[in-house]
Amino acid sequence: MKIFPGLSKLINMTEDKPILAIETSESLCSTAVYFSDEKYFQSVLRDRPSHAEKLMASIEHSLNSAGISVKDIGSIAVSSGPGSFTGLRIGMSAAKGLALGADLAIIPVPTFEAMAMQISEYLNLDSEFIIANKVNSEEIYYARFQVIANKTIFVDNLQVIKKTDFKGKTNTLQFGNVSLNENRENRIMRNIISPDAVHIARWANTYGKNLATYDYDYLEPDYHKNFIIKAKKHA
Repeated sequence: MKIFPGLSKLINMTEDKPILAIETSESLCSTAVYFSDEKYFQSVLRDRPSHAEKLMASIEHSLNSAGISVKDIGSIAVSSGPGSFTGLRIGMSAAKGLALGADLAIIPVPTFEAMAMQISEYLNLDSEFIIANKVNSEEIYYARFQVIANKTIFVDNLQVIKKTDFKGKTNTLQFGNVSLNENRENRIMRNIISPDAVHIARWANTYGKNLATYDYDYLEPDYHKNFIIKAKKHA
């Protein structure tokens, strides 16, 4: 990904403007207009098949709730993966279209890191937890985090592992749509399978300004796995 020289200076000039955030990596279709942790407007839909149909309406709803238009936005933060290949492409395409039309920078946000930020708000200092989401019937996106001070750090880096190998890693709190551990905390929290748009914006605001780019052609989702187009077999 190309990062334009001097872009951070440009982003700093628009810090008084809100971030438009988009999350479509899993079943949650979430958008937000984020001014600060104390002021934001969010729209949330949980119905993955409708992402393509409902995303732009969700963005419009968030903007209308905030009483602003796209021209009042400072930048666009979009969940960049890993996650559903289709969902990530829908979110990234929407971000590119809006950014191009309004001349806005896009901040790609690593999905698992934004999710870890959201989960850490429920946990004690030094807690460790796993995020595990399905890639397919045999593989899992996996990462282990620890809560340290006011942030989370990787204990095990994000990777794709076999589902059979995951059974040996289930001795701690788990989040995501894969769970082999049925302790009480997991039953309460396991519905968190992706970050919401507010935490996409929070991560972008805290860590993502150096990732901001106008070079949309080079901006692609992080599938964290080769994207293979399968041709239909003909009889």
